[in-house]
Amino acid sequence: MAVLSRSRIRSGLLTDRRRPPPDVVMFVIMAALLALGVLMVYSATRVRLEAVGGDPTSAMQKQLVFAAVALVAFVVTSLINYQEYRNLVPYLYVGTLGLLVFALFTAPIANAQRWIRLPFNFQLQPSEVAKLVIILALAMILAPAREEGMRWQRLAASMAVVAIPSFLIFRQPDLGTMLVFGFLTLVMLFAAGTTFRQLLALVGSGLVGVAAFWQLELLKDYQIARVASFLDQSQGLQDVNYNLNQSQIAIGSGQLFGRGLFEGTQTALSYVPAQTTDFIFTAIGEQLGFVGGAIVVFAYALLIWRILRIAIGASDRFGSLIAIGVAATLMFHVFINIGMTIGVAPVTGLPLPFVSAGGTAMIVMSAGLGVVNSVWRGRSPVPGREYVRLDR
Repeated sequence: MAVLSRSRIRSGLLTDRRRPPPDVVMFVIMAALLALGVLMVYSATRVRLEAVGGDPTSAMQKQLVFAAVALVAFVVTSLINYQEYRNLVPYLYVGTLGLLVFALFTAPIANAQRWIRLPFNFQLQPSEVAKLVIILALAMILAPAREEGMRWQRLAASMAVVAIPSFLIFRQPDLGTMLVFGFLTLVMLFAAGTTFRQLLALVGSGLVGVAAFWQLELLKDYQIARVASFLDQSQGLQDVNYNLNQSQIAIGSGQLFGRGLFEGTQTALSYVPAQTTDFIFTAIGEQLGFVGGAIVVFAYALLIWRILRIAIGASDRFGSLIAIGVAATLMFHVFINIGMTIGVAPVTGLPLPFVSAGGTAMIVMSAGLGVVNSVWRGRSPVPGREYVRLDR
């Protein structure tokens, strides 16, 4: 191996700038889902916008801009050596907490304080940023656990890192993101080597916490109503379950091959509330049918499988845990979002990754995939190329 300067070694950079190529499969799937999102947003908004005298392509244009920024975010984070995030995690974590606190002092939007208004009519949602930051923070804390063992002190530090932003997000309120935090934390702890007794203690504590929330009436009325409507979907079709009822009608009307692009009546006439965000999958189901919906689900499954393969081949535990955290977040979002449109999961307001309208979630998830791509490019040495082995 060629002689390297101390600065190059300390920075954790590859000696050969011809690093392994990016993961083309992951990028292609992400780009295809972004394109599908632009198309579905247009199909769900064009008739309504035209009816009120607006530009029928305005929502599509906004989504297209977000998709372009998401692609840039993927490229930028792919080019950054993922090891550099070890030094950035404390600053990213404190900065994210600052954004979450600031959001609590903003004017409510739809009875929630989740967004920070920025120039160019962009609304930043700090809770989405927090998902990626939490993954990086947990990966840094848990990476040494394999060699040193999962001590209770390390476990407590992990829970504290998650608990602080979770409390701030609860105050917004945003129950869906709290559930994402819980799921990805359990998955990353399991992957890091947490013992069965420790996992059992965490699950038990979580159940006690849920019971306390319920008994102390800390949940909002609409959150309780969503849980109740999920448990009894036959009641309140014109109230709490109205969204689910319209969603199931839209997806069911698509049958096997769908009504055709721009031909869905539920989608064109905006019968499904929040169809461009929480219920975007109904536009897919009605227009593209079961086959189209199955292809979309398969694309997500392939993407998650690819991320997990990258986790297995990562050159160190830090990179492996980052990939696992991103895969867990993506998996939870897909299952809950699609599940709530067909009645197998409660309505929580989680977007469908890369497809739902919105900027922050799409950009942050794309940036997360970029970090995973950086893990892929920093994998085990390639024969015939010089490489600095990263510290485990």
